[in-house]
Amino acid sequence: MRRSLISEQDRLMLRRRNEFRRAADVVTDALTAFEEVEAVALIGSVAKPLWKEVPRFREFRRAGVEVWHECKDVDLAVWLSKLDRLAELRRARDGALRDAYAAGVGPSVPGHLVEIFLIEPGSDRYLGRLCSFNACPKGKLDCAVPGCGAVPFNKVVAGFEPHADLLAPAAHATLYRRGKGRLASAVDLPAPEAGGT
Repeated sequence: MRRSLISEQDRLMLRRRNEFRRAADVVTDALTAFEEVEAVALIGSVAKPLWKEVPRFREFRRAGVEVWHECKDVDLAVWLSKLDRLAELRRARDGALRDAYAAGVGPSVPGHLVEIFLIEPGSDRYLGRLCSFNACPKGKLDCAVPGCGAVPFNKVVAGFEPHADLLAPAAHATLYRRGKGRLASAVDLPAPEAGGT
């Protein structure tokens, strides 16, 4: 396989991760307007240095060629003191991304690719995820999961159990904290890639 093709794929994976980081900043700015938002942190693969792996793409998979990890979405942990305005939070997320893209200052990332993990302040207990549907319940298969929508727009993902280290990236990737304001930009987070360039 040509080195130029491998380099191009690596460049695309880095660009995708960086677009997700830009989306995290856009959404964080929108969420800070809500008094119940206590903190926002970037978590998941977008918060970490990328690593090399054999991707899902056939030509790379067949050749056993490793490229940078493909980030499929961006995960934000959001500590909320109350859950009664989740529909408004969803609309703020989606509207901020749409407006930033239309203004030419934001990436082309749809709202459903910005996963918001709802976290209880103080205990750091995982509460669920912000639903991407525009109604609750929406009548979709996802809505049939036991407990989903018991709190409107709090999505319960079938079989999901958070790993013990779910919030570990928050130690270096907390973007906002109530009372302190913006602490960091996701775009400016260090990004030394594991295993070199």
